[in-house]
Amino acid sequence: MDGKVTLRSAACALVRRDLRLLWRRRGDALQPALFAILVVVLFALALGNERGMLAAVAPAVLWVAVLLSGLLSLDNLFRGDAEDGSLEQWLLAPVPLAWLVLVRTLVHWATTALPLVLATPLLAELLGLPHDLLPVLLLSLALGTPLLSLVGAVVAALTVGMRRAGVLLALLALPLYVPILVFGAGSMSAAARGFDPGGGLLLLAAGLVLALVLAPVAAAAALRIAHA
Repeated sequence: MDGKVTLRSAACALVRRDLRLLWRRRGDALQPALFAILVVVLFALALGNERGMLAAVAPAVLWVAVLLSGLLSLDNLFRGDAEDGSLEQWLLAPVPLAWLVLVRTLVHWATTALPLVLATPLLAELLGLPHDLLPVLLLSLALGTPLLSLVGAVVAALTVGMRRAGVLLALLALPLYVPILVFGAGSMSAAARGFDPGGGLLLLAAGLVLALVLAPVAAAAALRIAHA
């Protein structure tokens, strides 16, 4: 049984490789987080001392900042593997390609979106968000950001064979991101008005469950087509 490739061993090997590559490109890895922080700071500076206005737009600003920062690194999700030949090894691996896609996408989320989620309390304080709304905001981001990564993985797989696909990738991804943005920011708006935010959060949770099942399969199929 020694040397047998399992789902767990393949996932661990891929995570270790991705983390090593990420460490070598620390500057590039920090760009999405820095971009999101810059967007929030610019909004805070533009609105000045209008704390009431800042608090009103804080959920939308934070959601838009997270969404746009995720687009910055989306083009590199599979492109590096296609260029250095790793994608061919994925296709020949004795584990399902969808499993490798899922692992890569979760690593992408953990290294790009998760730091922003963890920094949300600080950014929310900068925008003057009421403290009682912070749990709803954190929950909506915890459900919505992995959903954004999974949907983005499908779009990134579709465009992996195209050169300079950054603009096309954004044009394809943004319409798919709109419902996630609406439900995420909408749950915050409902909570701010005193209504139950559970509807939007449940829709995000349902979308996340569906994406966990369907997105890796769809992205794997797109990678096979692109490599054919």
